[in-house]
Order: sequence, then C-alpha cells, then structure tokens
Amino acid sequence: MRSAFSAAAAWHFAGLGGAEAAEASAPNDTAPVDKSQYHLFNRTPPALMREMSTDRPDKTESAYTVDAGHFQIESDLASYSYDHDTEDGANTRVDAWTVASVNFKVGLLNNVDLQTVVESYNHITTDDRVAGEKVRQSGFGDITSRIKINLWGNDGGPTALALMPYVKFPTSQDDIGNDSIEAGLIVPMAVELPRGFGMGLMTQVDFVRDADDSDLHPEFVNTITIGRDLIGNLGGYIEFFSAVSTEDDSEWVGTFDVGLTYGWTENLQLDAGVNIGVTRSAEDLNPFVGISYRF
Repeated sequence: MRSAFSAAAAWHFAGLGGAEAAEASAPNDTAPVDKSQYHLFNRTPPALMREMSTDRPDKTESAYTVDAGHFQIESDLASYSYDHDTEDGANTRVDAWTVASVNFKVGLLNNVDLQTVVESYNHITTDDRVAGEKVRQSGFGDITSRIKINLWGNDGGPTALALMPYVKFPTSQDDIGNDSIEAGLIVPMAVELPRGFGMGLMTQVDFVRDADDSDLHPEFVNTITIGRDLIGNLGGYIEFFSAVSTEDDSEWVGTFDVGLTYGWTENLQLDAGVNIGVTRSAEDLNPFVGISYRF
C-alpha cells in the first residue's frame, strides 16, 4: 500500500501550507480561528480550509487530516512492480500490476479523518524459470480501514504529528492476499526546514500473519522524505524506506524513492514516481502514476 508525500501539498509543502492557511484565517493576523465547531455534518467553510495534503505519492504518510465535512480521493492510476530473484540458484521473476487502487477519505472533525483503502484490481505473474512454472493471479485486493488523528500542527506551526491506527480485512481474490485480519499503528510527523524544504518522518508497527499461518508477528517500518517546490506548482521529493520483520529468516527491506507532484488546481494533484529496491528482499523497481482530488 503506497503511503503519502507528507512533505508537500498540492501547491506547497504541507507544513508551510498549513501555516499559511492558519495565517489567512486569522483576523488581523492575531489569533487563529477556532475550527473545532466543524464536523462531518457542519463542514469547514472553503475560506478556512487547509492546503490539500495527500497520503501519496511517497510511502511516508501525511500528518495532516482532510478538513471536516470534506472528501478526498487518492488513487494509483497504474502501478507496476518488477522483482527478479536469483539467490541460491533460483531464477524467479515477479511482474505485478495494480490499477485504480483508491484511498477514500472523509473529514469527521477538524483533526480527524476516516480512510478506506481499496485495492481495486491486481494482476501478478510469477515465473519460476528453474521449475518451469508460471502462475498468474488477478482480481480484487484487500480493504484497509484507517483513522487519522492529528495531535498538533494541523492548522499551522513548524511541526505536525498524527496517529493513524488501521485494520486490514482479507477481501482479496485468487490468493492474492494472506486471508488474515491484520492491524497496526502509523505515526507520521512533518517538519518545516529552511529554504523552502520540508521533511516527513514516519514510524509504523504492523502485526502481520506468519508465513506458515501459525501466529502474528510485529514488523517495523521507518521512513524519511525530503521535499520542495521546484518550479511553480511542480514539487519533488526523495525518500528512504525501511521495513524490518521479527519473523524468523526474514530479511530487511529497503527502498530509495523519488517522485514529482503537480498541483493542477488547489483541489487536484497529479503525481508520478519510482521506488527502487536497495536490498535483495525489496522489489527491484516500482514506477507509478497517480491522482488526488478533494471536494
């Protein structure tokens, strides 16, 4: 599941954007407006809304929530991953496509949003050239429900922090998933840096089913991303992703990620990027294109 580019919003770095939004909403620049009165059925007025911040295209989640009463759709239009394993005499190639995976988000309160991540369609081809076997799997993926709670910095300030617990439900077809309910906690942070740069940090613990289906084990994810506006509404980021499992014989997964975002309007963002495996257990290459829209 792809995470967010928390270091940049549709037009600006989200930390800077949040500060600007709060500043714009403060009468005479003296005190920020109290937005706690707004909720799902009393939506935040457009003049008081934050700059759009997305949970994509990088793997680092955003620390900012969708404004109360508003909706946001974030989608991989297409994502392709390639991995070729030649360890210990193996010769296995895996090609996987994900099309139209969607994160549906709705602002419940000024600092809380609810998210439903749907893996709409997957197609995976596993070619074991040693055994002479090729297996194809396709169909609907798992559904994940998440709730993001911003603890501070949602409407301004040099830092922002959020908590995001989640539960994954086993809805996948054709043995694409592991047919297990899994859960975890994501803690994203955004930090404003000098010279227009923004940094996103994330730590995450997942409770994942063992390969032999006997029990759950914890896995730990940590990321860091640096982003900046480049030209006009075009922004860029670089990121390092690390995942470590406590399961026996598991290997460290590390990727170096790079991408671009373009704020077409204040409510529409386009993105593209590529994630590059830097450890043997990571996917070799994962290019993607996506879109995010707020209303």
